[in-house]
Amino acid sequence: MQAPVLVLKDSLKRESGSKVHHGNIQASKAVADIIRTTLGPRSMLKMLLDASGGIVVTNDGNAILRELDLAHPAAKSMIELSRTQDEEVGDGTTSVIVLAGEMLHVAEAFIDKRYHPTVICRAYNKALEDAIAVLDKIAMDIDVKDRATMLGLVKSCIGTKFTSQFGDLIADLALDATTIVGVDLGQGLREVDIKKYIKVEKVPGGQLEDSVVLKGVMFNKDVIAPGKMRRKIVNPRIILLDCPLEYKKGENQTNAELLKEEDWGVLLKLEEEYIESLCVQILKFKPDVVITEKGLSDLACHYLSKAGVSAIRRLRKTDNNRIAKACGAVIVNRPDELQESDVGTGAGLFEVKKIGDEFFAFIVDCKDPKACTILLRGPSKDLLNEVERNLQDAMSVARNILKNPKLVPGGGATELTVSATLKQNSSSVEGIEKWPYEAAAIAFEAIPRTLAQNCGVNVIRTMTALQGKHANGENAWIGIDGNTGAITDVKEKKIWDAYNVKAQTFKTAIESACLLLRIDDIVSGIKKKQPPGSKGPSKPQVETEGDADNEQMIPE
Repeated sequence: MQAPVLVLKDSLKRESGSKVHHGNIQASKAVADIIRTTLGPRSMLKMLLDASGGIVVTNDGNAILRELDLAHPAAKSMIELSRTQDEEVGDGTTSVIVLAGEMLHVAEAFIDKRYHPTVICRAYNKALEDAIAVLDKIAMDIDVKDRATMLGLVKSCIGTKFTSQFGDLIADLALDATTIVGVDLGQGLREVDIKKYIKVEKVPGGQLEDSVVLKGVMFNKDVIAPGKMRRKIVNPRIILLDCPLEYKKGENQTNAELLKEEDWGVLLKLEEEYIESLCVQILKFKPDVVITEKGLSDLACHYLSKAGVSAIRRLRKTDNNRIAKACGAVIVNRPDELQESDVGTGAGLFEVKKIGDEFFAFIVDCKDPKACTILLRGPSKDLLNEVERNLQDAMSVARNILKNPKLVPGGGATELTVSATLKQNSSSVEGIEKWPYEAAAIAFEAIPRTLAQNCGVNVIRTMTALQGKHANGENAWIGIDGNTGAITDVKEKKIWDAYNVKAQTFKTAIESACLLLRIDDIVSGIKKKQPPGSKGPSKPQVETEGDADNEQMIPE
């Protein structure tokens, strides 16, 4: 009898084989179940408490999962999915998770039957290719200029969000904002940079209906000397600076030894003259507003206000970039390099207003702004945060459409068509891969099924009716009306999805399901390597079964 050979250390815990598969599938299903109820127009909100006691109330899949703190590695990778989706296309974060969870769920049966994971993955990838082909077939092109269509589209995207009760408001805001900052790259391409050039300012107070997209920018600053400087200037000439208008102090301690008393006066005079020369250089261009990202000394302030120029100091760099985009100015790094072309004349109005108890400076009515600010008003901070998240989604959808103006039917219709077509194709799939392929087809029905569940209609009846309608892959436009749960023609109801959101959803979900299925071994309890020189722990720590899982837990 041979002595057993110890390969792994005692502290390591290793699981392998089907146990791991089941564990991963369970974990992913758990994640999918958390946000399953947030799909569709009749969705529930989730309230999350974070460590510092703040609350987040939302039904944006990504926002929910971002706040969760999970111990299971497979569940963590599911969360990454919705994040990718959010960064890539901005919408469909919930559907990705639900779909991936369903894909894994149908794979479980095959794992039990001792199918090899690679076989399942191969079938899934085949299904994915065919699904994208179906998408291409049923997608319809749309005209980006047609505002009504665009509105319907953005609305169907945010119909599932909390703000849908405010009707077209958010859709309007999102569309306006994205059309303003869109830049034509030529060859029919449009680049819309939401992150850099659209700023969302949330100001509690007022009503949601007061929210507007400004044709320009606003920022949370007041002029330096409120009494002396003008607060409202029509057609201002704006100069943007990136340098301090004050005397440069020495980098480190500078000692100057003065022998005569008068030299002290000379020194001070030099400082004053330096600032004065800076101001003169600026005033040559007769600006009305001078904005700098750095400091602005009292003296400079005096010179500027004497010339009737309003000045604003210590502005955020990002805000400054936005102002430059909006009024056509160029940010100058040194006053002596100013040119006439650097002065921004595109703005129609500079005004400082008091909203709530803070002052905001507005630079609005720009001629051809390439940046804008969305001003959101609302009763409470939580509400505003949620509105902002919905707005982000809406803007992403608007951006996607501008980039790739193709639509697919919403309301679960796309998924049903894909499912029906795949079921038909499955008969022509050779060999053992046929079954997982068919299962993938059935998994696509998770989306319409969840929609039906959230409406509270009879799920089985609705699903059977829908499958009947879609049987041979025809009637691609029959889906569920998410509000009533009735079976409708989604084309008439204007329930649409952007093509690239759907395509991305399918790709992400299936690829990640394959990834998780391929894991067949989890080794936990790996010790951190200790840096040389530091003493190792004096006695080996014995780990009990219980805390091998807690390795990944983040301490409260």
